[in-house]
Amino acid sequence: MAKNNQSVNSEGTVRNICEFLSEKSALDIKIIEIKGMSDIADYFVVCSGRSAPQVKAIFDNLEEKMELLGKFALRKEGMTEGRWIAVDYGDVIVHIFHKDTREIYSLDTLWDNGRNVVNYED
Repeated sequence: MAKNNQSVNSEGTVRNICEFLSEKSALDIKIIEIKGMSDIADYFVVCSGRSAPQVKAIFDNLEEKMELLGKFALRKEGMTEGRWIAVDYGDVIVHIFHKDTREIYSLDTLWDNGRNVVNYED
C-alpha cells in the first residue's frame, strides 16, 4: 500500500472499520484494495453475519463507532432487509452480508486479482 496522506488515512479507516466489525463477531472479514481498479473507492471491506439481525447489529455498531471518530457515511443502503448492507465512507466502502447472500454475489472473488485481498485477523 502506498504511503501518501490519502493512503495513510484510508489504511487507518480500514483498520478502524475492521475492528468495529470484529466487535460484533462479523465473519470472514476481508480487505480488498481496489485502488487503480476502480474510481469508486480505494478499498472494499467485506464481511458476513449469521442472520439478518446480526447483520443489522454489525452495521449499527460500525455506524455508531465511526461517528464517534467523526466519520459519517456518505451513503448507506440495505438496512431494512439486512441481507446486504453497503456503507460508503468515500475511500472505503463496507459490504456487510448475510452469509447466504455473500455466497451468491462473491465480491471477494470478483475483485480479486491474486494479490489485493487480505483476510483481517484481529
